[in-house]
Formats: sequence, structure tokens, C-alpha cells
Amino acid sequence: MKKILTGEETAAYLRDGFLVRKAMFSPEEIALLYNTATDESITSHSMDFRDTTGKDTKLTLWFTPGDDPFGLMSRSEKLVYAVGELLHSEPTDVCHFHSKVMQKQPLTGGAWEWHQDYGYWYKNGFLYPEAMISVMVALTEANKENGCLQVLKGSHKMQRFEHNFVGEQQGADMDFVQQAASMCELVYCELQPGDVLFFHSNILHRSDANNSGKSRWSVISAYNLKYNKPFREKHLSCIEPIKIVEDTALLSTGTRQPVMADFLKKEEEITLHVK
Repeated sequence: MKKILTGEETAAYLRDGFLVRKAMFSPEEIALLYNTATDESITSHSMDFRDTTGKDTKLTLWFTPGDDPFGLMSRSEKLVYAVGELLHSEPTDVCHFHSKVMQKQPLTGGAWEWHQDYGYWYKNGFLYPEAMISVMVALTEANKENGCLQVLKGSHKMQRFEHNFVGEQQGADMDFVQQAASMCELVYCELQPGDVLFFHSNILHRSDANNSGKSRWSVISAYNLKYNKPFREKHLSCIEPIKIVEDTALLSTGTRQPVMADFLKKEEEITLHVK
């Protein structure tokens, strides 16, 4: 079975709780994904989430990966095999929980509070945080000015913190966050289009508002191992092994518009992770 990551990369992920793989998707692949992200079939299902200053960030979330560009991306060998390596599992045990397009508009796109993915997913009834991971594919440049993701390096080794509503978002208990911040290095995960960020379900992360004149768009796929069966989650894609496709499938067959039928509605969002 082919390897996607080096031993050094896997060790860095285990140590730090995150890993950036540069240029994992080509400019042609990113152009296709970005055009799909901006299509009305995606944007018409977007939801607004307000931060504490009143700014909104838009996202569109769905569960079942299909044969559209985003489905082929999240089912691609290079992502699924890499996830399997980081979760110490066979790629045939990797399942797709959900994917979402994050749409941080120029000047108006809001911030996301400090949180852990598993802070939300725990409430969905997942018992094993080590069986879950998030994978962000940058569709546009992400930097400090337009609100790139920030992580507290190594904080994935800490416990799950309590999460409560802060405006329309859920954030981690700030007393614990402040303690973690005093012990862990703050890292700004600046990305170029095509770069991929893998991050642990328990790492503390946030993002600032977009104060620039450029959009910050990304797509994030959350993965789960099939043994980690939740008892409060109605969407079954999270325990159905992914139908893996070759990396060439995205460009060779991925020109169809999205046909996902299981988009998340905002009123259902209560315990799902957004960022």
C-alpha cells in the first residue's frame, strides 16, 4: 500500500496535534473546487454564524460525499490514505463524518472562538477522540490579515474542555483556554491555495475576523474511524467506510455540480462543529 506521509510528518502530527502539507492539490484542482464552492448550489445552502462583535461567517455543511468535486476530493486516495496513516488505521476503516465550505468574506467575515472539534463531537456521542480528525484544504490564501486558523501547539494532549454558547457559536471554557495558552505555543497556520492542514480533534484552535480586502475560503472534511460509533448522531456516513477514488478522479470526472441532499440546516447545528 502506498504511503502519503513521511515518518517525520506523522511524528510531527503526533507531537504537535497538526500538520501542514504544502501544495497537496494542484492549481487546476483548486480552480475546480473554488468554482464549485461559489456555485449557487452551494451558496444557497450557506448559514450565517455571528461572532461576539456582530460579524458573520458563512458556511455550507453536508454529510454524504458523492461524485461531485467536493465528494471526489474528500474520497481521494491522498486524503483518505493520509488520514489512515495519522489515525494509525487502514484507509478502508476511514469514514466521512461531514464536509463544509467556509466562506469568510472580505472585511465582514467574522471570527471563531477558541474550541476543540471534539468539544462538539463529544455531544454527538462519539466516544473516541483519537479516532477523529479534521482536514482543511485552502481554496484561497489564508493569512493573519484574513483570519487564518490559529492553533495552540500540543494542546491536543490535554483533556476535553467544556464548551458553551458564545453568541451563536460554542467556545471552550476560557479559564482552561487561558491555562493552555500559557503552556502552548500559538501558531498561525498560514496557507496557500492547495495546501492542506490536518488537525487533531482535541487541539484548541480559533480564527480572527477577516480584516482584509480578500476572501478566505476553505473546505474542511471531518473523518472518523468505523469503530467509533456515535449514539447521538443520525447521519450514518460517519460509520460507513469511504468509497476511495483515485487522485485523478477529481479532474477527470469531477465536473458535476454538487447534488448533496443532506445539507445541514442551522437549527440542527447545535452540536455540530463549525469553525
